[in-house]
Amino acid sequence: MSKKVAIFVGNGTEPVEAIAPADVLTRGNVGVDFVSVMHGTEVNLAQNIKMEADVVEGRFDPSAYDMVVIPGGSVGVENLAKSGVVADALRQFMGEGRKVSSICAGPTILADMGLLDGHVATCYPGCQANFPEGCYQDVRGVVVDRNLITASGPGQALDFGIAMLRSLAGDEVADSVKAGMLVG
Repeated sequence: MSKKVAIFVGNGTEPVEAIAPADVLTRGNVGVDFVSVMHGTEVNLAQNIKMEADVVEGRFDPSAYDMVVIPGGSVGVENLAKSGVVADALRQFMGEGRKVSSICAGPTILADMGLLDGHVATCYPGCQANFPEGCYQDVRGVVVDRNLITASGPGQALDFGIAMLRSLAGDEVADSVKAGMLVG
């Protein structure tokens, strides 16, 4: 059975942080659904890029997914943080040790919810104010800590996707996709 990932999106979500990992995952035969936290499936991402999500948050079924993803973008993160569905999913996945990935400003949602305790993580520089002591890793890149994958910003979107693919499909698939995409 194929793995499946839910990427939450809202108005203002950083496009590359949602689309690039989805591209990587689908190349590795991992299913991806974009889950809108807006009133419908149309989402106006940052840089005024429009997308059609696959699922609206009211129809999100956490049992259908192996991983949930929180992209960044300051306005997008504000919209995701207002969603009870996102909060419930994060509590459930982190509480059960299921896979959660977040990039750029996205990890601030986890920090604000107290879900980073006992983990190490990274985020966009300057967004770590509410991280628990000893959690923040000051790196420009990807940090993998058990079920949690975080990345610092849009420039790491492909590496972030590769780390998620590695977590879900293994080294062989991730290395093959990475080589095929010419990811350094």
